[in-house]
Amino acid sequence: MSAITDQPGGLQTRDEPLARPRPPWGRWGMRAIALSYLTVLLLIPILVILQDGLREGLAGLWRQLTLPIAWHALKLTLWTSALMTLINTVMGGLTAYVLVRYRFPWKKALNSLVDLPLAIPTLVTGLMLVVLYGPQQALGSWLKQNLGFSVIFAPPGIILALLFITFPFVVRAVQPVLLELDLTQEDAAATLGAGAWTIFRRITLPPLVLPLASGALLSFARAIGEFGAIVIVAGNIPLYSQTAAVYVLGEVESENRLGASAISVVMITIALGLVLFVDWLQRRNRRTG
Repeated sequence: MSAITDQPGGLQTRDEPLARPRPPWGRWGMRAIALSYLTVLLLIPILVILQDGLREGLAGLWRQLTLPIAWHALKLTLWTSALMTLINTVMGGLTAYVLVRYRFPWKKALNSLVDLPLAIPTLVTGLMLVVLYGPQQALGSWLKQNLGFSVIFAPPGIILALLFITFPFVVRAVQPVLLELDLTQEDAAATLGAGAWTIFRRITLPPLVLPLASGALLSFARAIGEFGAIVIVAGNIPLYSQTAAVYVLGEVESENRLGASAISVVMITIALGLVLFVDWLQRRNRRTG
């Protein structure tokens, strides 16, 4: 192929190489590597645990789930995770609002501190709570003697551990949306005489509903499978402070693989359903945004 160029001394032509089509093996190779990695790392283990939990059929799965210890562990996990989600949704949204809309000393340091629970081992989280609220510690002893309130080796310790671990999910889900909000609508509403609560409820809050829901559901999904912090702050007390994840460990140690797999199937199903629902919410948010 020739191209005409304007050179000193008149127009000249020069040959240009024809563009060659790229071989498709590179593109398909990258896809194959990525999909193979996901299959080996995620899909196969999930399918294996589902097959193991259902090897005696739905009747066998239900029989393992309805054992008193297993059922109590599952219920404890669900209601403590739900209560934690409710608290973190409110406080996480409030924290994101303060970090975006207000100026104060050490704001950047506090903003970085929000991600700390994602970086430190959950066993360290459990240890911190035991050191602070343990029955031999000053605060834990005072709560027990004066209020009759036990934190460690009790459901309140589970909720505190889950609050600490899942706190960043709601904050980081809401914060980017707050940063992108146009403040002119709020200023216009204030100019027209609207109060602060009315402006927040009718202008600021509606765009935050889907991010709040996404962060809350991710927090709940994360809390269901938490083990490291829970095994320290809650102990392993059947029918009192034993969560589903800790129950799975006990069943594995007791060589009851079917019982461990049955609870695992339920936990995976709930978590996967929540993750898929969050993905749908995020795609809907992008379409309407």
